[in-house]
Amino acid sequence: MVNMNMNINFATLLHNFKSKKSNILLTNLYFLIFATFLCTFFYLLGLWHHYPSTTVISATGYSTASVAGATTLCFHRNNTTTAESSSDKIDFAAGHYLHESPPTEARGPHFPPCDPSLYEYTPCEDSTRSSKFSRNRQVYRERHCPAPKEILRCRIPAPLGYRLPLRWPESRDSTWYANVPHKELSVEKKKQNWIRLEGNRFKFPGGGTTFRRGASAYIDDIGKLINLKDGSIRTAVDTGCGVASWGGYLLSRNILTVSFAPRDTHEAQVQFALERGVPALIGIIASIRLPYPSRAFDMAHCSRCLIPWANYDGLYLTEVDRVLRPGGYWILSGPPINWQKHWKGWERTKESLNDEQEGIENVAKSLCWKKLIQKDDLAIWQKPTNHAHCKIKIKMFKSRPFCDEAQDPDMAWYTKLDTCLTPLPEVNNIKEVAGGELSKWPKRLTSIPPRISSESLKGITAEMFIENTELWKKRVAHYKTLDHQLAESGRYRNLLDMNSYLGGFAAALIDDPVWVMNVVPVEAEINTLGVIYERGLIGTYQNWCEAMSTYPRTYDFLHGDSVFSLYQNRCSMENILLEMDRILRPQGSIILRDDVDVLTKVKSIADEMQWDARITDHEYGPYQREKILVAVKQYWTAPQTEQN
Repeated sequence: MVNMNMNINFATLLHNFKSKKSNILLTNLYFLIFATFLCTFFYLLGLWHHYPSTTVISATGYSTASVAGATTLCFHRNNTTTAESSSDKIDFAAGHYLHESPPTEARGPHFPPCDPSLYEYTPCEDSTRSSKFSRNRQVYRERHCPAPKEILRCRIPAPLGYRLPLRWPESRDSTWYANVPHKELSVEKKKQNWIRLEGNRFKFPGGGTTFRRGASAYIDDIGKLINLKDGSIRTAVDTGCGVASWGGYLLSRNILTVSFAPRDTHEAQVQFALERGVPALIGIIASIRLPYPSRAFDMAHCSRCLIPWANYDGLYLTEVDRVLRPGGYWILSGPPINWQKHWKGWERTKESLNDEQEGIENVAKSLCWKKLIQKDDLAIWQKPTNHAHCKIKIKMFKSRPFCDEAQDPDMAWYTKLDTCLTPLPEVNNIKEVAGGELSKWPKRLTSIPPRISSESLKGITAEMFIENTELWKKRVAHYKTLDHQLAESGRYRNLLDMNSYLGGFAAALIDDPVWVMNVVPVEAEINTLGVIYERGLIGTYQNWCEAMSTYPRTYDFLHGDSVFSLYQNRCSMENILLEMDRILRPQGSIILRDDVDVLTKVKSIADEMQWDARITDHEYGPYQREKILVAVKQYWTAPQTEQN
């Protein structure tokens, strides 16, 4: 009886368990169906919001409407135009990147190649524009830049057959004809041994109008009169430089020269200098100051540069005085020096040559210069180390007034020339060097520059200078891991630093076979170009809203630290990049460092200019907002035409 009851209870329990299990399964099934329905409903609702009703034009020309996301997707796949409201989108992109609008089929190249005839185009020295200006005092040969609406929005081509320049020092004596296809100088100056055309190369024997035995022997003659070996002379300026053989041969003596001459006095002379790997700029002393600070150069030179030094109350020689450092030298050869021997060959009268020399002597005296020596065809004057005696002399004889002390002697961007004498900084005794004595080269490179040690440059301390020097050593070492061409010794020769500050980038490359043109933008908060020259480096002022006074394909490498941040809201980023493209050689490189948002915009434009560009992390890692853009300009030239 007990067993029977136990069997009945077990059967009842089993039946109840099966019933509950069925109910649970049924409940779960209902839940899954309901959940699936809700998910599907909200998915379709989301699609409907993401792809709103759109009107498109069918192949027959009638309007049709699509309300389903799938239908709209089909129209996209068939390349049919759709209208989509951007306000309905949710932007999941990182804030560092731009929103790139899809290109339309009608859009062509954004920066097409310029006409092949423009392969030597220099915007601010364009001959057509220059001819509209006065020829009085050579004003028409100064900078005259195009108006914003006249700026070309195309890329300057290299001439057909362009080749990478020969490496230094071979390039000093030989360049490819195809890179600067001008035979004029090889014909016009054939007897003077400036340049010869031999096959597909130009040869530069080192000759010149007054370099009868060559530039090297001419420099040796100078070295017999003043000391060129002890490091006291490091920076020089050559006015009316020709093909810059004087500056080229001084490089082997550790003297760095800025050579300049106007465009087209002799066809492409400055371009030849740059092709040879010698520092040079297009320029002239006419009505505005040279783009260099006061007290910049240890030595200034003119070899038959045809500048009327004694005219206009000595205006041009007064400008040379401004840029010469205290104790610096001015060297003159050619007319009228030693006119007693050469006057017949110069096809001038004795009287005119004598008057010219007396005029130069008088201007030099009014500047308080001392004539050191005149031997054979060379004459050398020296600027005083301070103006202690000069002030007494000028007060007594009233020969030449000093400039107003409120006038900035370093301001030299479209600043008019003046006949007043630029005063040197005050000294405590007659033996002191005004502004501070410079160390001899190479110690000068790392010594605290006098402008900083004297605290005359507000906002920069000696500690900041030392830290900046060490910082750029690390940065340049990092750059060489990013750009193998920069790391390859001899691959580059002509370098440009677009925002140099204290010249740390150039200083870090001092042991490489390169030279760097340091640019201090006129918009920079602190004018530091004087410091750069006190370090024994060279540079110029520049407004990057305008073109640089140089030929296309001048530089192998461009560097810019925060250039585009500096010029935000000042001028077009595209125009600056087009100018960079103009002055950069094919297959040359660019390194820019700036805020990541700025570099993202730069890269989008660089891609359209057909540069191979990439953005990399800061040397301190990926968490820095400042990034580094590395780019290489692709090789391309003007197309083959009947003319070329």
